[in-house]
Amino acid sequence: MGRLSGKVAIITGAASGMGKEIARLFAEEGAKVVATDVQEEVLQVTVKNIAATYGDSIIGLKLDVTSESDWKAVVEDTVSKYGNINALVNNAGYTSGVQLEDTTIDVYTRTMNINALGNLLGILAVLPSMKENGQGSIVNISSIGGIVGGQGGATYSMSKGASRLLTKDAAVELAKYNIRVNSIHPGAIATEMTVAYLEANPEIAKGATLTMPLGRFGDPIDIAYTALFLASDESKYQTGSEVIVDGGVTCK
Repeated sequence: MGRLSGKVAIITGAASGMGKEIARLFAEEGAKVVATDVQEEVLQVTVKNIAATYGDSIIGLKLDVTSESDWKAVVEDTVSKYGNINALVNNAGYTSGVQLEDTTIDVYTRTMNINALGNLLGILAVLPSMKENGQGSIVNISSIGGIVGGQGGATYSMSKGASRLLTKDAAVELAKYNIRVNSIHPGAIATEMTVAYLEANPEIAKGATLTMPLGRFGDPIDIAYTALFLASDESKYQTGSEVIVDGGVTCK
């Protein structure tokens, strides 16, 4: 039996990268997966590929995580099709790469809206269903940028720090409903976008790995397995935790 058998999970930013791997692994482990993304065409290709192996265990829905109406529609469609919601993985994220001195209000607003407001709207949207169920697990994909500086620019760190503290506050407030909230803090992960960039800039790749005690970038599956643990009943006594998956970078 799969580790998520009988559970229904919404995953944001699931068209590619870490979100795609989380969606695939959750389907493999028995969940009914609602994969969402603002990139609708790419999302449907991802869903089709996963469904080729796992059948009707996954569907894809368009979602702009900064839109309350989009969240309302996704939750309504999920409950209508599957009856409830057991897990939410707030994975959708954005980084401009803009450093502090070049930051603009537009960069700040977009980054905070996707990385922080998007997490909050997701939690509020699934809350009624999880309260009715008497349980739930919410996983926010933050970043080591929410813990230490120098990891993607000031606004990125601000947004991921907000996600980190939202996680802890929500964990305290929602514990009375048996809803757990935890965060994952990835370091450098070799997503499709990252790999393409590093292949074009091998010296940057070499320099980056020298800062990592394990000496390599992580894989999307490393984050997916962590999300799987937190979404499953295996972590039923774990809430408000921040799980760092960074190859040892923040140890130093």
